[in-house]
Amino acid sequence: MLIAFNKPYGVLSQFTADGSLNRPLSEFRFPPRVYPIGRLDADSEGLLLLSDEAELNARLLEPRRAHARIYWAQVEGIPDAYDLRKLSSGIEIQGRETLPCRAWILYPQPQMAPREPPIRFRKSVPDCWIALELIEGKNRQARRMTAAVGHPTLRLIRVRIGGLELGDLAAGKWKNLDESARRRVFM
Repeated sequence: MLIAFNKPYGVLSQFTADGSLNRPLSEFRFPPRVYPIGRLDADSEGLLLLSDEAELNARLLEPRRAHARIYWAQVEGIPDAYDLRKLSSGIEIQGRETLPCRAWILYPQPQMAPREPPIRFRKSVPDCWIALELIEGKNRQARRMTAAVGHPTLRLIRVRIGGLELGDLAAGKWKNLDESARRRVFM
C-alpha cells in the first residue's frame, strides 16, 4: 500500500507525540502498519508518502538513485539570477556541500491557501515563491539553502515526489495511490 498525504503545518512526520504542540500522524486515521517514507519538518507542508512496504524507503530516499522532489519555497526578498545559480550549483551548509539541484522563480506566482498560523509579513520586504528540485533531503536542507543565499524561507511546501504531484489533495487529507499513481512516484 502506498498513500499520498498532504501534511499540514504543525504536524509531525511520526505517529507518536513528542511533547510539543505539533500533532502526530496518528490523528489522521491511516490504515494500520503504515509509516512515513522520509519526512517533512513540522513547519513544512505538502506531499508525504506513507507505506507498509519497507523496500520503498531505500528506493525513494537513497541519494545515489537521484529521486527528485520539488519544493515550493516562499522566500523573503526576490532572488536574482546569481542567487538561483548559487542554489543550483550546490551550497555549503553545516560543513558539507549540497548536491547540485534546479532552482527557479515560479511564474506566475502561485496563490496558496493561507497557512494557520500565517507567515510573518513585513510591508517593507517583498516575498517571492521559488521552486527547488532536490535529489537529497538533508535535515532542513531547503530552508538552509535559501538562507545561505540571503533569502530565508517563510513557507515550504513539497509539491512533487518523482512524477507524482500533490495536485488538489486538501491539507490534512490522504488517498491510496492506484497503480498509475504509484508508477509516477518512481519516474
